[in-house]
Amino acid sequence: MGSLVDAILAMPPLVAYLVVFGLVFAEDAIFVGFVVPGETAAVLGGVLANQGKADIWTMAPVIVAAAILGDTVGYEVGRHLGQRLLGFRVFDRHRRRLEDAQEFLRRRGGSAVFLGRFVAFFRAMMPALAGASRMPYPRFLAFNAMGGAVWGTGFAVLGYLAGASYDAVAKTAGRDIAAGVLVVAVIALVVWRVRKSRSEQRAERTLRSPPDPDPSEGS
Repeated sequence: MGSLVDAILAMPPLVAYLVVFGLVFAEDAIFVGFVVPGETAAVLGGVLANQGKADIWTMAPVIVAAAILGDTVGYEVGRHLGQRLLGFRVFDRHRRRLEDAQEFLRRRGGSAVFLGRFVAFFRAMMPALAGASRMPYPRFLAFNAMGGAVWGTGFAVLGYLAGASYDAVAKTAGRDIAAGVLVVAVIALVVWRVRKSRSEQRAERTLRSPPDPDPSEGS
């Protein structure tokens, strides 16, 4: 894994921009987020910028643009496929979460597009669901742009700061150890996001569950 991180850090700037853009874009455009969370690519983009392999003032806008454009493509996919999208077998194991996302979109409208950007599953599916629901595109674009800007900039900066830690460890303990620290940091970020998403699901199920009947009512 350390050699893999080294390979990523050794990417030429143009390749780094293209790889990060592609992963963030594909997360929402073609649902790659089910496999590789876009935030991981955004964090690594920030790390690359810290290491001098890219420029943070270029990398952050690249991530934001990829997020907004990816959501726009996802919106168009949903708008053209409509409810047929939900019938795809690939989504069978996520059926309950799709229903939750649809309900969230019905209740919150445009703000669901913005807030969904910060939850992995919602981030991958909300644009397509917004398109399927026929949300007006100007409204979708406004909330999509706001969410993409906050999310993209935030995770790029987070990666940049993580890269600073990587550099400090590399100077004192060696590059291999530093690579291990970076890998652990990225894995910890992904695990934290997964656990946060599961906690949100449990909270939603609790809110939907009917209260236990009062024993005194049957007496």
